[in-house]
Amino acid sequence: MRSQRAQQPSAMSPRSLVKAIGIALFAALALLVTVILPAEYGIDPLGTGAALGVSGLSPRVALAPVPPPAGDTLAPVQAGAIALYPGAFSYDAREFILGPYEYLEYKYHLAGGAAMFFSWSASADVLHDFHGDRDGAAANAAVSFDSQPRRTADGSFLAPFAGIHGWYWENPGGSSISIRLTTAGFYTAAHEFHFDGTRIEREVRGLDGIPVQSH
Repeated sequence: MRSQRAQQPSAMSPRSLVKAIGIALFAALALLVTVILPAEYGIDPLGTGAALGVSGLSPRVALAPVPPPAGDTLAPVQAGAIALYPGAFSYDAREFILGPYEYLEYKYHLAGGAAMFFSWSASADVLHDFHGDRDGAAANAAVSFDSQPRRTADGSFLAPFAGIHGWYWENPGGSSISIRLTTAGFYTAAHEFHFDGTRIEREVRGLDGIPVQSH
């Protein structure tokens, strides 16, 4: 009786490896064109998104520009290393809940050169973009300052121009995500934009709302 040796799997040849990589890239490209682009961006060159019923699942609603607030703005006057403002700074703290595949924008109106400190964190990974819309500019003329993948961020911001500046967060998954945001700065108004096209102006708080501890 002959002894049988266990056959060892042969290593994949370079030609087979290149062929396998090519097939994987083709499959990824096909998925991008037929499903992801129609669902996420409304781009459906082959009509497959409409046929599969996924076209425009995450529509971006065009919003009218937000008018600058009435009254005085908190524009700084530089005095050496110090910037002096014509009024006190405000602070704000919010928690947002994003349902599956929903997105939200939250922005503050800042004068050119005005400063803001911020801290935010999400309960899961989110798509994010920190950007600004110049006063009077079209809604699609936003300037992006930070679009790196983040789950949390702590920092400061100096507005390069007068307008609304803030965050776009999108939930890329099928479970709800919570986002907590805390800010302080020389802003005069806050605006909340929802995926359904609604806009809500939020009230920011002044320094008289901070409890003072006496000694």
